[in-house]
Amino acid sequence: MENVNLKTIADKLHLSTATVSKALRDSHEISNETKQRVLHLASVLNYVPNPYASSLRKRVSKTIAIVIPEVDDSFFAEAINGIEAIVQGKGYHVLIYLTHESFEKEKAIFMDFQSGRVDGVLLSVSAETVSTHHISNLQSHQIPIVVFDRICDEISTAKVCTDDYNAGYTATKHLIDNGYRKIAYLSISKTLSISGKRMKGYSQALTDNNIPVKEAYIVECTLNDEYNNAVIRNLLQSKSRPDAIIASVERLTTNIYLVCQHLQLKIPKDIAVISFSNLKTAAILNPSLTTITQPAYEMGKTAASLLFKSIEKKSFPLDTVVQLFPSVLIPRDSTIKK
Repeated sequence: MENVNLKTIADKLHLSTATVSKALRDSHEISNETKQRVLHLASVLNYVPNPYASSLRKRVSKTIAIVIPEVDDSFFAEAINGIEAIVQGKGYHVLIYLTHESFEKEKAIFMDFQSGRVDGVLLSVSAETVSTHHISNLQSHQIPIVVFDRICDEISTAKVCTDDYNAGYTATKHLIDNGYRKIAYLSISKTLSISGKRMKGYSQALTDNNIPVKEAYIVECTLNDEYNNAVIRNLLQSKSRPDAIIASVERLTTNIYLVCQHLQLKIPKDIAVISFSNLKTAAILNPSLTTITQPAYEMGKTAASLLFKSIEKKSFPLDTVVQLFPSVLIPRDSTIKK
C-alpha cells in the first residue's frame, strides 16, 4: 500500500508541500478552493498526519524518557505506574530505557537524547555511575531532568528519594531490638548514593548500641548472581558467622534465601534476614520476609509532576526541590525475636 504523505498529495494536485501543509492546517494564506481540493484528496487517500514529524518541527516530541537500571526490581515497576498516572493526563508518551547498571550505556542513552527525541527525563542512576557530565550536558540542551530513588548529589536538579540513612538505621535497630548482635550488611555498589547512606545508618545504629562495626560483616556484592551466592556462602560458613543479614537492595534477597537453603540454614533460627524491598510476594515467602518498603508509586507520581512543571513552565526552579519520603518497616517472620 502506498505511503501517503504531504508530498504525495502535493504531487497529485501540482502544489508545493508547504501549500498542502498550510491547507491542512486551515491557514488564512490559502484560498478556500485550494483547501477543499487538498482536504478532498487527503480524505480519498486516507492521509493520516504524522504527529512525530510535526512535533519535531515544533521542537516538542510529546515524549518523556524514564531511565532506570532494571525492571525486575519491584520498586521500579511501582514507580513506573506512578509516573504513568501523571503522564497519561498530559497527553504524552513514555519511553523506558534500561541501563542494566552500566555507566557507559547510561551515557550513550543521554547522548541519544540530545537529538530532541524527548522533552524531559526521569532518571535513576546506574550502580556504576561515577560522573555526571553526561547529565549536565543534556541539561545544557534545555531538556529538564528529575532524578528519583538513586540520586547523585552533584546533579543540579530536583531529587525525589527516601531517607536512606534513617531507613538503614531503622532496619539495623529492628534487628538489635529483636536480639541480634552479629549483623551483616550486603552492599551493591561503593559509589551508589542509596547504598552508602543505608550503610551509614547501619553503622550508626550499631555504634549507638555499643556493637562494634566489623569490616568482615560488610560485604560488597555485584550484579553477578554466581558471585553473590559465593560471597554470601563464604560469609555464612565463616567461623564468625553473622546471626542476621541486611540486604541493601531487593535482588540480593533471592541469593540469601537460596544459599540458606543450600547450607540447610533456617531463617530466622540460624540467620535473620531483612531486605529493602517492595516485593508484593514478601508476605508469602517461606518464611515471610521483613522489609523496608519505599512509597514507590507516590515517588513516581511526584517525580513526574515535577518534570511536567518544568516542561510547562521553563522558569520553574528544579534545582531547588528535594522531596524526601519516609520508608516503612514491615516486620515479618524472617526477623522474629530471638
